[in-house]
Amino acid sequence: MSHRASRILAAAALLAVAVLTACAPEGGPGQGGTSPGSTSSGSASPAPIPTITPGATPTAQAEIPDDCREMLTEGILAELEGIALNDPSFGVSGPQPDGSIICVWRDPDADTTGLLTTITYVSRGPALDMLNELADEEDFTCYTPDGGTRCEKTWENETYPVTDGRTLFWRDGILIDTAFSNLAPSGYTSAIVASVFGPVVE
Repeated sequence: MSHRASRILAAAALLAVAVLTACAPEGGPGQGGTSPGSTSSGSASPAPIPTITPGATPTAQAEIPDDCREMLTEGILAELEGIALNDPSFGVSGPQPDGSIICVWRDPDADTTGLLTTITYVSRGPALDMLNELADEEDFTCYTPDGGTRCEKTWENETYPVTDGRTLFWRDGILIDTAFSNLAPSGYTSAIVASVFGPVVE
């Protein structure tokens, strides 16, 4: 993927944040409004890093799931119970022709509260360029858990008294990008990472 394409991907993800924040609720369950899955099993506490570098080498080529529910744990699905998944009013979602997947957890009648995850194939150079840019220019906190590189940030919604945020995780050519508003299930991103990549071999 070209550098220009990675910029387009970043812009699209930021647009998704804007769409979610236009209609949002309060902090995510179990995280006090922090990013989904900010606690990763077997990883150190989140801490900023000056330069992003890849983590452990994956044991096999990973593939993007084709089902938004199957990549989550029963506990997370319980937290999302009652929230619509991939409602047509939010546009294209689900598995895409290029192998990516878009998962939109949001009630179309709600003023706020939503979670949008896009999982795409992105090569190392463009992915790390984008993550470094988020760290350097937008104050995202980045670290290297679970054999990959993760960047995250939360902020107060400008319209509603709720927390918005974005979490990205890249490893082995796959980028997991989640924008959320007042909906941050505990362990969400970590569950997807485990589903996509399996156990990490250090």
